[in-house]
Amino acid sequence: MIHLDYRDGRPIYCQIAEGFQQQILSGILKNGDRMPSVRELATELVINPNTIQRAYRELESQGWIVTVTGKGSFVAECPGSDRDGLLTQLDSLTHTLTQRGISRQELAERILRGGNHHA
Repeated sequence: MIHLDYRDGRPIYCQIAEGFQQQILSGILKNGDRMPSVRELATELVINPNTIQRAYRELESQGWIVTVTGKGSFVAECPGSDRDGLLTQLDSLTHTLTQRGISRQELAERILRGGNHHA
């Protein structure tokens, strides 16, 4: 289930897209799983179907889902769903940043904030 926060400054379509990205990364949604139809999700979330369509377009443009005409949208095999690969990238980036003078404490604080540098 996607949770929407109307007090959040991010557009609703972004919240929907990020919600699905989190479900894919956590393994709730897997490669090949069928996404809810635009109409189903719009009814469930009580929002305009165009908002869902925009979220799906965003997910598709980033490679998270694929749309098959007449059949619907499906979770794609995303490089982002490779947890070990992402952790390896994080290790490499952490090494690079510490070599450039960013403290481990600053990196840890950013991670704890969820990567949101405005928090």
